[in-house]
Amino acid sequence: MNRRDFIKFSAMAAATAMARRKSGAAEAGPGEASNGEGNSPEWHKAPCRFCGTGCHVRVGVQDGRVVAIQGDEKADVNNGLLCVKGYHVGMILYGKDRLTQPLLREGGELKPVSWDKAIDVIAKRIMEDPDAFGFYGSGQWTIPEGYVAQKLMKAGLSNNHIEPNARLCMASAVTGFVSTYGVDEPAGCYQDLDECDVLIMWGNNPAEMHPVLFSRVIDRRSRGEKVRLIDISTRRTRTTEFCQDYLEFRPQTDLAIANGIAHLLIQNGTFDREFVDRYCHFRQDTEPDSLFGKPMSFEEYRQAVAKYTPEYVEELSGVPAEKIRMLGELFGRRDLRITSLWCMGMNQHSRGTAINRLVHGIHLLSGHFGRPGDAPTSLTGQPSACGTAREVGTLAHALPGGRLVAKEDHRRQCEKLWNVPEGRISSKPGYHTVKLWEKFCTPTNQGGDIRTLFVQVTNPGQSLPNLHKHFRGKKGLEDKFLVVSEVYPSASTELADLVLPASLWVEKNGIFGNSERRTQQWYKMVEPPGDARDDCWMTIAIARRLYELGHSGMKDRDGQFIFAMKNDEGEEVPIWQWPHYYDINVDKRLYEEYRPFTWMKHKNVAPYDELVKARGLRWPVVETDDGGWRETRFRFSGFDDPFVEEGKRIQFYHSVTKDDRALIWFNPYEPAAEEPDKEFRYWLCTGRVLEHWHTGTMTMRVPPLRRSMPHAYIEMHPDDAAEEGFSNGEVIQLMTRRGQIEAPVWIEGRGRVPRGSLFVPFFDEHRLVNLVTLGAVCPISKEPDYKKCAAKVGKVGSSTPAMAKGPEVRP
Repeated sequence: MNRRDFIKFSAMAAATAMARRKSGAAEAGPGEASNGEGNSPEWHKAPCRFCGTGCHVRVGVQDGRVVAIQGDEKADVNNGLLCVKGYHVGMILYGKDRLTQPLLREGGELKPVSWDKAIDVIAKRIMEDPDAFGFYGSGQWTIPEGYVAQKLMKAGLSNNHIEPNARLCMASAVTGFVSTYGVDEPAGCYQDLDECDVLIMWGNNPAEMHPVLFSRVIDRRSRGEKVRLIDISTRRTRTTEFCQDYLEFRPQTDLAIANGIAHLLIQNGTFDREFVDRYCHFRQDTEPDSLFGKPMSFEEYRQAVAKYTPEYVEELSGVPAEKIRMLGELFGRRDLRITSLWCMGMNQHSRGTAINRLVHGIHLLSGHFGRPGDAPTSLTGQPSACGTAREVGTLAHALPGGRLVAKEDHRRQCEKLWNVPEGRISSKPGYHTVKLWEKFCTPTNQGGDIRTLFVQVTNPGQSLPNLHKHFRGKKGLEDKFLVVSEVYPSASTELADLVLPASLWVEKNGIFGNSERRTQQWYKMVEPPGDARDDCWMTIAIARRLYELGHSGMKDRDGQFIFAMKNDEGEEVPIWQWPHYYDINVDKRLYEEYRPFTWMKHKNVAPYDELVKARGLRWPVVETDDGGWRETRFRFSGFDDPFVEEGKRIQFYHSVTKDDRALIWFNPYEPAAEEPDKEFRYWLCTGRVLEHWHTGTMTMRVPPLRRSMPHAYIEMHPDDAAEEGFSNGEVIQLMTRRGQIEAPVWIEGRGRVPRGSLFVPFFDEHRLVNLVTLGAVCPISKEPDYKKCAAKVGKVGSSTPAMAKGPEVRP
């Protein structure tokens, strides 16, 4: 069975399951009657709620409920296909334990309160000490949600302590793009998967993590096309099964492999000299590390990579020298088109910026750039990590549209666009994610200067590294106050002082931005349960209460509320009052206010009304002579990018060096922050599984997905298990220097680790692997390394059948 057949088979099974409701609705497949009375659902468009692929779905709504899901055949991203999570996405709305009312902790217990009380509590906490307030969101924020949070913090409170959990997953990709091209986000698009001759996976597993994208490549094979797949990884996965070549490397030595390819290109004289001479410079790090480094000559670069011979790389990485030569030969061929894909394996890395730079550099050095099928491409794990975290700039150092708080001209531009007084935006970057939570979990009298923290659309109580230090340290700190907006009880709500019930997905309007620069819009389709409300509204309501309490930052230059909006008759609409929030399209107003921010870095997003008509549009989107709007598939390429000057083949028009040239970096191999030793003799890697998304808050409420993968496990090599005396399914203890967990061992399961390695997925809130992860960060991106630390295992004296039964979800 090829991948496309597998997805189609999943579609039939999922479509049937999707219609089964305990509410009494009759069973039905998509497009059929779903209420037993012969009436069909009303269908709407929306992007999927899960990963950064940005698949479009058709949402069937009947009697105020989502009753069916189909893949959208009009969508270029997925052409009607969905993965197993996508076909079940409608069920995430209907878990039995949805949060439906605000809850305030009093006397150690969470008790119901009104929304007015909840908003007042937050606003007064901020008023007490605005500089001690932090806002933590994610790449699950819609663009308007992230934009209002950004504006509240930076244009209102003059406070840069705002971060998305995207710092934990794509920050190294950002610093890699910015330090190479001077601007963030991939130049290519998903069409590269349709046209490449060679596809290289650098430490990622798209067969399970981005299956719809991977199916595009597998489907080509079913049509008789030849495409060579190469898996460079630390463990065998389902992706490996489809690849002609598997290169298993010692963790952290991807740095050496990349340098080895560069060395061979130069030694063999197969690098693209013309491309390099016309479009590139060479670069190296400074000490301490910096984003833009310092220049180096070609000769200095040649000498730097010279020691990375195939034999030396084999010594470091364990990859046979002939495999390194094979990679060098492929990149040296002009008749091939090569696409590199990566995700968390390269990003969640203590040298994440460096390995991102090196893979970009291989493509530039070899000239495999700028043609369809020739592209270095990072994928994202969240639906709007690109559109919101990266483009809106909801990071402690950033401003919308690729601007930086440290640059005076960028601050002045934003102050003008926001119509706030000059000097309102602070020039001092806020705390990055790990530092933000470290400060929040540190006693105030010991330097813990973040006292109130507001969390939206993420679950840090499960996803942060080294949870004992970065989340659970909050327990017992009486002057710390945690606000969590959530849809279900989670590891984060367990320590929350105030819990706010949130609308989810199609219970609100929204706009996402996916991994190929595609901006996607949808309308609200069903009502949220109980008294749940939109995250965007919450932020505006808090801002309004601050305005009422007299905070001067809630006024613009003209003395008006910074989120004031008027209807077509010119009357102000009190959007901070929930009954009036949908009197106008707040999403459209916020998005159109945001659009001018995107023009400086040529990230021009499409008008809202154009998004309504489309299944997403890839920026930059420019107006044509006939009044239409044209998207861009390939940035920096003269045949497609409207901002490349006429007659130029390639133009890196935001280059670091201001001369339209990209940078080819040298970064040396360096050991991991923590490596196995005599006591902790195993490598530990964490990640995701096909059935669940991130911390499982949504997918563990979907019965078919939960039954398919009910709990986390510890992948172990059979020889290691035999040596330790473990049997398949036995519950064992996994320990690091930070803590311990217990989980069943899985021998020769779906993924297969080499000797001396362990793998544990992080979706299971009852087996929190992040209690034991390291938390060491890349010195430039500040992204933590979840992929390698040292661990040991031991018996606990009990066992259960392998994968037999998962933990019960709270009712």
